[in-house]
Amino acid sequence: MAKRTHVALLRAINVGGRNALPMKDLAALCEAAGCRDVVTYIQSGNVAFGATAALAKKLPAALEAAIRVRAGLDVPVIVRDAAALAAVARGNPFVAEGVDTTELHVGFLAAAPTAAQIAALDPRRSPPDAFVVRGREVFFRFPKGVGKTKLTVTYFDAKLGTTITLRNWRTLGALLELVA
Repeated sequence: MAKRTHVALLRAINVGGRNALPMKDLAALCEAAGCRDVVTYIQSGNVAFGATAALAKKLPAALEAAIRVRAGLDVPVIVRDAAALAAVARGNPFVAEGVDTTELHVGFLAAAPTAAQIAALDPRRSPPDAFVVRGREVFFRFPKGVGKTKLTVTYFDAKLGTTITLRNWRTLGALLELVA
């Protein structure tokens, strides 16, 4: 069995009955792009796979194009390697504060925002929710749940000038196990 080295995180797949893409189709698209030992996790667009760094760098654009052709969907794809995922798990400031992990999410950004873009974010937009931007990730705390926040992907896309996709802390843990 080959080693899984990366994850692809797709935004808004199979959410609320929209953007339907069977995971077996997603796995097949990853394999066709050259990934090996492909495995999906839950139905919402999480894929772990083995790939060289060069392939992983090309994969977001290749997978976005393949999904557009196969399913007619425009779906952002963000890729992280195992080391980056582990760093995210270690670097969550809310975990360090002892916050209940059921309140935690992480937003994966397609590109790191500038200091000016980060400064444009309103930390009081959705109390008692909180966030911290670190590099290509945004760490979130949603005490009342992600469904009640005003800290939406649309808001962060616009303010940070890039694409974001969120995962809850449990999903991050499962993805780490898949690339361990």
